[in-house]
Amino acid sequence: MRRYGEWMFGGVRFAKRRSLDRLPFVVAQHRTPLMRKLADTDMELQRSKVVNLRAAVPRLDGIVLQPGETLSYWRSIGRPTRRKGYVDGMILFCGQVRTGLAGGLCQLSNLIYWMTLHTELTVTERHRHSYDVFPDASRTQPFGSGATCSYNYLDLRITNRTSSTYQLRLSMDSEYLHGAWYAEQPGRYRYEVRERNHRITLEPWGGYVRHNELYRDVYTAEGEWLKEEQIAQNDALMMYSPLLGEPSDGTSDEG
Repeated sequence: MRRYGEWMFGGVRFAKRRSLDRLPFVVAQHRTPLMRKLADTDMELQRSKVVNLRAAVPRLDGIVLQPGETLSYWRSIGRPTRRKGYVDGMILFCGQVRTGLAGGLCQLSNLIYWMTLHTELTVTERHRHSYDVFPDASRTQPFGSGATCSYNYLDLRITNRTSSTYQLRLSMDSEYLHGAWYAEQPGRYRYEVRERNHRITLEPWGGYVRHNELYRDVYTAEGEWLKEEQIAQNDALMMYSPLLGEPSDGTSDEG
């Protein structure tokens, strides 16, 4: 109820308008594979995830983010229900794999978050899992660079504090979830996200915890380095033996 009250009376200008006419400049884009083999999980859950993504993507595709407005992931998607086409998929709860309605939508919030880190937009709310559930498998993004979501108390919010209008475009084909941020003005900066101080520690109680820090380097459009910004510090309880999956550079669908 607190979220609903905030959406209605919180004083935040939420992005509402949608347009399928693309703005002229692509400032960030990314794609992630729809099907990914995860240890000890049923591939049927991956297929269910695709169904859920196909239900959610049209509700976000084309959202226009004017200066001063905020994009709320859940306010835009709305409550996932079976009537809207959502099915049971994989969810993570306290480090355990379970099934739940609309499972798998974290892949969409992860994609949007990752693209946003490569723009001038400001992430004003983001959450990540406290558990590292799966060994790295073909990871192309640093560990801890996702944004988990759970209706409606774990949201992803992005605020436009620039003078340019942005637009989110999303699509799916048979293999990938595609996304891009468009803008009415060309991007002034280029961004590179990287991790530092990646380590795995054996805790006194016998479990392993995975740590890292995420930073982004900011460059001019011409390639001149300007500054470094810290994005996040991650600490996650590992739910598998670290000997089974050494850290690497490859794509994670999980927040």
